[in-house]
Amino acid sequence: MKNQYSQSWQPIALTIFAIIFGIVASSSFVIINPGQAGVLSILGKAQDGALLEGIHIKPPVISAVDIYDVTVQKFEVPAQSSTKDLQDLSASFAINFRLDPTEVVEIRRTQGTLQNIVSKIIAPQTQESFKVAAARRTVEEAITKREELKQDFDAALGERLDRYGIIVLDTSVVDLAFSTEFAKAVEEKQIAEQRARRAVYVAQEAEQQAQAEINRAKGRSEAQRLLAETLKAQGGQLVLQKEAIEAWKTGGAQMPKVLVMGGDSNANVPFLFNIGELDKQ
Repeated sequence: MKNQYSQSWQPIALTIFAIIFGIVASSSFVIINPGQAGVLSILGKAQDGALLEGIHIKPPVISAVDIYDVTVQKFEVPAQSSTKDLQDLSASFAINFRLDPTEVVEIRRTQGTLQNIVSKIIAPQTQESFKVAAARRTVEEAITKREELKQDFDAALGERLDRYGIIVLDTSVVDLAFSTEFAKAVEEKQIAEQRARRAVYVAQEAEQQAQAEINRAKGRSEAQRLLAETLKAQGGQLVLQKEAIEAWKTGGAQMPKVLVMGGDSNANVPFLFNIGELDKQ
């Protein structure tokens, strides 16, 4: 009976042993997939050296592995600051980043989860970096030179997050807003600039019209001068002809030949004729 009892328990014991062995064996290694990094902890203490992709052996039962996603992550983080001219400026940034796989052990020791990384490191450092970038320019420059603002922000944020093993890949300005008072001031400035441009146009038009009037007046003056000279020249010829006729009548001299301007309407052609012959006719 004893042998029969012991033999009946052998299969059960083997099954239990196999289960225990399977549990121990499965907990003795870990597989890290691409895009992941692991941190091995033994009895709650993080061990140096990150576990990169592949199979890794670990002590069973007393150890655990925390897996971190080291692929690109994206979070939108709001930020507020004051500009160089003390205007309120707010923005929202979309930040693409990833964790440095070789630094996940230190991240595990200091920050813990990815949520803690975002809330305790990325969000406050985004705020501080935006303050640095915004303080270098006025609110108008922040709007008109938006790309330069982003470059200053990227440089400040990248330098700050690099200390924590966080690699910034890219940032985007999702929204950039300013105070209501500044918006009103911008609108009033645009209206004033439009009025100023209109005033310059009107002044230029008036100046052109005045110059045209001056040119027309000069033209009329020149025409009158030429007409006066022409009339004066023709008056001198008539005086000479009159004196010649008077001399012939009083002196009985031969009738003089007189120079007369004649011809078509476009040109005066001088010719001579005898006044005596004209008198006979």
